[in-house]
Amino acid sequence: MLLLVTDTSGRQGSVAFVRAGSEVTVIEETSLAGGNFSAQLVPQIAELLAKHNHSKTDIGAFIVVSGPGSFTGLRVGLAAIKALGEILQKPIVPVSLLEVAAFASAVQGRVLVALDGGRGEIYAGEYEVKNDTPHVISERLLTKQECLSRSAEASLPIVTRDPALAASAREAGRSVIVLETMDAAMIARLGWKKLQAGVNVSPHELEANYIRRSDAEIFAKG
Repeated sequence: MLLLVTDTSGRQGSVAFVRAGSEVTVIEETSLAGGNFSAQLVPQIAELLAKHNHSKTDIGAFIVVSGPGSFTGLRVGLAAIKALGEILQKPIVPVSLLEVAAFASAVQGRVLVALDGGRGEIYAGEYEVKNDTPHVISERLLTKQECLSRSAEASLPIVTRDPALAASAREAGRSVIVLETMDAAMIARLGWKKLQAGVNVSPHELEANYIRRSDAEIFAKG
């Protein structure tokens, strides 16, 4: 099956075509420059389709990073996938970056994933990984100290791709697993597992997983 994999959650984004079957193989991955996803995403998809002699109807499913991350980037990325999913009537599999990190850690059992949330905060996700499948317990926004305290309280290893956070965790005596990367291949492998398990959504069910409230919500609600 041909999968379209998109990630517009960060400063830089990516779009990739992946062949999935008994193995998951990236055909090609293209980077998207931050701050301009709206002008790049659909043209890059069209360019990849043409380059590899495919039409949009050849896409069998969409794997999309639904967050956490940039409000604008996620809105743009999810809007494009919603539109394509509606047109093509193909399944959409949303994945959380925290979930991808838990999957990439190769740990079995409970883990605490910690990704940089900006503003001195941490996107923290607790997962129970069974048979290489992460099951979410919670995803929330924590301070670095709260994250380290939670790891100590529950005796959870910390999974992160942030070297500074990893160093702080080691200084605090915590077990740390540092991820070198979370690329399209890893996102696709998790998405393919979820798709095979029947975990997918319709276009109108696809929602961003921001975790943090927007500034507008914070100012409105206090």
